[in-house]
Amino acid sequence: MRRGPLVDELVRSLVTGERRALSRLITLVEQRNDKVNDISQSIYPYTGKGYCVGVSGPPGSGKSTIVDCLIKLARKEDKRVGVLAVDPTSPYTDGAVLGDRIRMQRHSLDSDVFIRSMATRGSHGGISKSVGLAVQLLDASGKEMLIVETVGVGQSEVDITTVADTVIVVLVPEAGDTVQTMKAGLLETADILVVNKSDREGAQRLV
Repeated sequence: MRRGPLVDELVRSLVTGERRALSRLITLVEQRNDKVNDISQSIYPYTGKGYCVGVSGPPGSGKSTIVDCLIKLARKEDKRVGVLAVDPTSPYTDGAVLGDRIRMQRHSLDSDVFIRSMATRGSHGGISKSVGLAVQLLDASGKEMLIVETVGVGQSEVDITTVADTVIVVLVPEAGDTVQTMKAGLLETADILVVNKSDREGAQRLV
């Protein structure tokens, strides 16, 4: 079956690193456009080079700040970075709050850093259903470090394991007692556990 000219043109631009094509393709994926299958098939030969890091944890744990630091470290190594920051969905517009861009704005003028906020759109696992394909789009566009920051929904936020090669779970001393920590399925997804805001009381106990 022949793919439409729009998809073919956008994918050709995407694989050269054209940011506008990347943005338009992610938008089509978020809208669950009827061309999503065509997009997936078209970009497949160009994927498999990027490494995806998922950053998860409860709201207010400092995920965005850690992502900002990861971007800085990756750019020091001259790696091209793509970030998907999953934000809560507006009940009125279905859009993302865009809060994560505020914390990462020092990278906004870097042409080798692409940051996109995505709305959860009713998904309850911390990421939307569109994130997996959006990660592949970042990969196909030549981004070497792919970072997905989840929305921060708590113990059930485990969908990140389906898209990330390495999962970082960020915790803070105020996260709850030991029993609360042990029952959190979120911890089972972690490759790396980070105790953030470790100057606060209870940090060593959490460690």
